[in-house]
Amino acid sequence: MEMTRMHRSMVDRGGINLFCRDTRTEGEAILCLHGRWGRGETWIDFIRRYGGRYRVIAPDLRGHGLSEKPLARYTAQEMAADMVALLDRLGVERAIVVGHSMGGHVAGWLAAKEPGRVRAVAILDKSSSGPAKGSALPPEAIPSVDPLTKDWPMPFPSRRDAEDFLKGATDSELSFRYFMNSLAEGVEGWRMLFSAQAIAANMAYYEDWSSLLPDIKCPALVLRSGSHEAVPDSDFERMKSLLPDCLALEVSGADHNVHLSDPEEFYACFDRFLEKVEGRGGA
Repeated sequence: MEMTRMHRSMVDRGGINLFCRDTRTEGEAILCLHGRWGRGETWIDFIRRYGGRYRVIAPDLRGHGLSEKPLARYTAQEMAADMVALLDRLGVERAIVVGHSMGGHVAGWLAAKEPGRVRAVAILDKSSSGPAKGSALPPEAIPSVDPLTKDWPMPFPSRRDAEDFLKGATDSELSFRYFMNSLAEGVEGWRMLFSAQAIAANMAYYEDWSSLLPDIKCPALVLRSGSHEAVPDSDFERMKSLLPDCLALEVSGADHNVHLSDPEEFYACFDRFLEKVEGRGGA
C-alpha cells in the first residue's frame, strides 16, 4: 500500500487550538472523528486506505490528544461546532463524516444541524439512545473524575510500567493499543493525553439524540459490532426506521472498535457505503 503523506498542524478554531492530521490530497474530504479516550491517530489505517482517493482529515477532538482541554460541557453540540470551524479554517465546504462511538454522536449532530456541510455520514457502533436529559449542573460542578481510569496509578514511572499495567487493565489487544495511543511522557512521568474533566463532562451531559435522526437527510451508514453491546437490537431497528436514507450493516466481530478489529470486513462495508454516496453524484 502506497504511503500517504500526513500534514500535522494546530488549528485555532477561535480560542481553542485543535490538533489536526490532514492528507491535503485531491478529492472529496472525509472527516474522521474518534471515540471517547481516543485520538485521531486511531484512523491511521483508514488514512492509508483512502488517502490516495480522498482528502482525509483526522483531528483530536477537544479534551483529547494534543488538542486543548478547556473547562466545558464536552457535548456533541460543542464538538460539532469545533468541526464546523475546523472545516472553515481548512477551506473544506462539505465532507463525508465518519465517527466512531462518541465521534458517531458528533457526526450525527453535524449531519442533522449542519446539513450543508455533510455530504454523507457514517455512525460506527454508537446508539442514539440515552437518558432523556443530561445533568443540569454547570461544568465546574461536575467532578473531574473519569470512572474508567480514576484508579489507574498515573503518572506511570516509565513507558514499560504503563504497558505492563495497561495489558492487565484492558480486555483486548485493540483496547490496549487504543489507550497506548493516548499515552505521553511529561515531566512527572507517563500520563494519558485525554482530560478527566472532558470525559466526566461528556458522560454527565450526554442525552438521547434519537430526535435528530429524521433530520439527517443525507446518506447514512449505521454500522454495529456483532456483540450488539453498544447498539442493541431495539436501538438498531429504531435508528434504521428514523434515518430517511439509511444503510444498516453489522460486522461479525464483537469488538467495539469496528473499524479496527477486522479491517477488511470493515472496509468492505465502508466501500459499499462510498459506492452508494458516489452514485448520488453531487446531490
